[in-house]
Formats: sequence, structure tokens, C-alpha cells
Amino acid sequence: MRKGSVICLLCIFLFFAGYSQNDSKKESVYTLRPGVDIPIIAIGTGFTLYATTQIYSKGPSTEEQINNLNTSNINSFDRWAVTPYSKSMDKFSYIPFNASFAFPLVMLLVRDDTRHDFWKISFLYWEALSITGMFGAGAPFFIDRYRPYSYDITGETSMEQRQVQNAKNSAFSGHVEVVATSTFFIAKVYSDYYPDTKLVMYGLATVLTGGMAYTRLMGGMHFPSDVLIGAAIGTLSGILVPHFHKTKSTKAPDISILPYSTGDARGLILTYKLK
Repeated sequence: MRKGSVICLLCIFLFFAGYSQNDSKKESVYTLRPGVDIPIIAIGTGFTLYATTQIYSKGPSTEEQINNLNTSNINSFDRWAVTPYSKSMDKFSYIPFNASFAFPLVMLLVRDDTRHDFWKISFLYWEALSITGMFGAGAPFFIDRYRPYSYDITGETSMEQRQVQNAKNSAFSGHVEVVATSTFFIAKVYSDYYPDTKLVMYGLATVLTGGMAYTRLMGGMHFPSDVLIGAAIGTLSGILVPHFHKTKSTKAPDISILPYSTGDARGLILTYKLK
């Protein structure tokens, strides 16, 4: 069975499993919209898988192409980040990157309410990742941007490393995008279920995303603009997907306006309920 078929079946399973977890006695925080969600996930996942195979099949650069690279062609905002390749930093960055995929799923199991809606929220997480994937794989699919270490002329980065096909995939930082998506997604979810955790969860998301950005910069893998755009894409995807699926509250509003009459006078009474 092809990967695409497996993913589509998993998406369908998560969707229906999410609905099977509904508790009619308790209003759910999120509402799924199958007519919109399933196409987004199918298109996003499908394109991500296809683009990923292509961005790692570009072929190496020639020595002449590498020698023709000039730092003066890099915008002033990014130029300072030309750094030798660090194999140890590059390798280390994959630890939090790989762990970030499972981070929200583990956090959903920690508290009762999120555990109750595990499958529904997991479905939304898949949607957020699929949107991030379209940008993360789409950018290097359409754009060839050499990584900072490709410009290194100090001799600390071998010509062989500067020539590898992956050296053309600097735009944008997929590592930062994924970490931002996963951490800000669970920060948003926890804030919706447990408002008292908002400061801690968003703070944690910011620190983890910033840490990933640092490793990619210091490893010579990305320019500052790459990590900033990656962080923005991941943050927006992680926050906005659950935000647009929030169930509209049916509770009484905090502000109410009621008419009154005393016989001689009539008017309105405005009442505000303090939380």
C-alpha cells in the first residue's frame, strides 16, 4: 500500500474516531468541519510528500557554481549568518525536531479533558502539520537558496559539503516550522482547555522554537530570514487551526441589557457579570 493511501485512511480514522469520542453531556471545545478539514489534509499531506521527494533529488552543485557564490549577493540582514557547517549542531537539531512531532500527542494524554478529546484534537494537529508541510516543502521545491555554509571560504567547510544537493534547501527552515507548529499548537489547545496554563505553555513554545532556530543558525544551515519565516508559518498554523475550530459558546453572555419600568419611568438596565 502506498504511503498516500495509508495517510488518507489514517486521516479518515482520526476524523471518525474524533466524533466517536463526543460526550453529549459536555460541550466540546472544538468542532470539526469535514467538508473543509479533509480536503486541506489530503491536499497538504499529498503535496508535502511529493515535494519532499523532489527537494532531495535536485542533484549536487558543480565546483564552479559554488566558487561563483558571493556573499555580496546576500541581503544585508542575512549576510552576517554565513557560518561554517557544524555537523554536531546539525545532528543535534534532529533530536528536538523528531521529538516535536509527538510532543502534542503526549501532552494531550496528561490532562483529563484533552485526553477525552484526544482523537479530535489529533485530527486538528494533523491538519496544522499538513498546512505547515505545504509551505515547508513548497519553498525549497520552488526556490533554490544556498545554505549559509555554501558561502564559507574559510576552509572549515569542505567543498564536498558545499556541493551536496541539500545545500540548496535553505528556504525556509523546516525544522523551525515543525517545532513552532507542534509547540504553539499544544500551547493554544491547553490555553483553550486550561486558561491558567497560557503563560507557561506559550513561554515554553517560544523557548523551544527559539532554541531550534539557534541550532540551525549556528550549524550554518539557515539564514535569519529563513528561521523567522519558518517560525511565523509554524506559529500561525499551530494557533489558527484550533482557533478556527473553536465551538461557539452557548453560555449566557457576560453583558446583558434588560428593559425596566417603574410606571413613571422606563429605561434599560445594563448588567456586567464579573468572572
